Amino acid sequence: MTLALVRHGRTEWNRRRLMQGRSEIPLDAYGRDQADAAGRALGVAVWDRIVASPLARARETAAIVAAHLGGLEVELDARLTERDYGAAEGIPVAEAHERWPGQDYPGAEALADAAARGGAAMRDLVERGGSSVVVGHGTTLRASISSLTGEECPRILNGEIVLLEQAGGGFRARRLA
Repeated sequence: MTLALVRHGRTEWNRRRLMQGRSEIPLDAYGRDQADAAGRALGVAVWDRIVASPLARARETAAIVAAHLGGLEVELDARLTERDYGAAEGIPVAEAHERWPGQDYPGAEALADAAARGGAAMRDLVERGGSSVVVGHGTTLRASISSLTGEECPRILNGEIVLLEQAGGGFRARRLA
């Protein structure tokens, strides 16, 4: 069983380094190219399903990836939605980290809650069997990977693929080169 976790392609807010949680920001042209590259990389294998966050940037990435996967229909799972950043939403990342060094943004979803819901979605896919492509968001994917593997997961770049594999009773993650 393998999950291929794909962070959505770049948006204008990613390019400008703005905190991007639940805001509906579309992919830019570079982000669509990243999604296409991820689709080509994943298209060399056989996948049983593709599941995405319902936010537009993840849905668009998933649709582009799916075009390389033999006509799979994109399923949506709200548990893969990005963390809500509350008052930090839309401000520069550096400013948010300066204003709230502990990343306790007013009105934000707790990071542990984002990890728990994302991890639950991934566990459910494992229980369904087969191999799945999961298209989501940087913080939710990273926090979910950390909670499932018990190891810190570094930043996932836009369009990057991380393979999450079941290993015995747990999980291990590795980046697709």
